[in-house]
Amino acid sequence: MTSLSWILRPFDRLSATEIYNVLRLRSKVFVVEQQCLYLDMDNKDPEAFHLLGTQDGSLVAYARLFAPGAYYRESAIGRIVTAPEVRGTGIGKLLVKESLEIARRLYGDGPVRIGAQRHLERFYAGFGFRVAGEPYMEDGILHVEMVFSGFPRGD
Repeated sequence: MTSLSWILRPFDRLSATEIYNVLRLRSKVFVVEQQCLYLDMDNKDPEAFHLLGTQDGSLVAYARLFAPGAYYRESAIGRIVTAPEVRGTGIGKLLVKESLEIARRLYGDGPVRIGAQRHLERFYAGFGFRVAGEPYMEDGILHVEMVFSGFPRGD
């Protein structure tokens, strides 16, 4: 497997091609594959840092990161997605690990909240995320909020 290259940028530093590739991947998975008609562009992208994972020049992994208070009270990671053609290769796990490390670097050791699709609850629990609330429907898909608070405390 070719290694991943990570790119982290605020929205206003993304190139037109990067934005296109991000929106294409998000639409491919969240709208077409999951058959969920919703407006993916939610006016939150300008407030986020964007993590792009590329392999052989193609975008295969993506997440956006928010400072505490921008989305939830805690820092947040959202729109976590991998390209269908790389699923089962471990790239999704690398994406979550990289996202958590960047959240820690950017926002400190505080908790990180996600709104996870319910069927991925066990996947995120493997990283230390814990359910924080009742399941809810969002755009026709069952979700649950989860919080990661597993950063080791510094001395």
